Amino acid sequence: MNPNLVFSPSPYSQYMRETKVKLENGIELHIEVGGNPEHPCILLIMGLGGQLILWPDFFCKSLIDQGFYVIRFDNRDIGLSSKISDSPRHTKHLLNMMARFSVGLKNQGAAYTLEDMADDVALLLDQLEIANCHLIGASMGGMIAQIVAAKYPEKVNKLGLLFTSNNQPLLPAPGIKQLKMMLSKHPLQEDEIIRQNVLLYQAIGSPNYVNVEEVRLFARKAYLRSYHPNGVLQQLLAILCTGSLKHWNQQIQQETLVIHGECDRLLPPKHGRVVAKAIKSAKFELIAGMGHDIPPHFIPQLSGLFAHHFKP
Repeated sequence: MNPNLVFSPSPYSQYMRETKVKLENGIELHIEVGGNPEHPCILLIMGLGGQLILWPDFFCKSLIDQGFYVIRFDNRDIGLSSKISDSPRHTKHLLNMMARFSVGLKNQGAAYTLEDMADDVALLLDQLEIANCHLIGASMGGMIAQIVAAKYPEKVNKLGLLFTSNNQPLLPAPGIKQLKMMLSKHPLQEDEIIRQNVLLYQAIGSPNYVNVEEVRLFARKAYLRSYHPNGVLQQLLAILCTGSLKHWNQQIQQETLVIHGECDRLLPPKHGRVVAKAIKSAKFELIAGMGHDIPPHFIPQLSGLFAHHFKP
């Protein structure tokens, strides 16, 4: 770990410390770290519009307790990391872009791509002076993790992917209704955001494990920490303008574990199965009853699967 970085206690976790890291490409990422820096490192990459606090504290602590040094961060355009100044372009053509994306046709017009976000991860590891680590990527974060593992193989020991996709053509379409709940064309007030988050988790979360009061509390915390709806649109455009990751999958040599929820209504389980099939020797685990979220009920199982995968 870079000895020149100054950390302070995280206001969101008693187990984590926070700082900001300026990358060589000019992007500044807000990060949190927890555990013993002498232990093997796990870098967590969150999905579309998700701030680092979307990685549950209990999940991070469970990995720390199993002997890992854990890092989570806000992707560019989200949370306390750098915001891209341009307003999202082509948003009125989103449905057309999604249709083209689903059949493998190229889209253009994004301010950046998932490849650029993967470069952020590689540059972050450089700035932290971490030679290599394990990766866990969730949803869009899993897409970024696939690119990092393929493009920067020396930086990634083993790969863990959680309810993600490789976006190859003709996969079951992401739930449009659910996706719309993640997007807003104009700023919303706090009570609207909270109500929207409850509806979203009821639509994509693990059916028997959505605690509405906890969702409300988390939504308020995330809103007060950072509210930047343009960033969600920018990241969605990045996905749509990156397209299929299958060519990256074919370059991945690291041992890979793909985990997917049986009840995922945003990215149906076939997405995870296709990723596992496309990556050499990848293992696939389907979690009964889990949706597109990480509720407390599943954390011991998930952290145990990943910890077992990452240990020698």
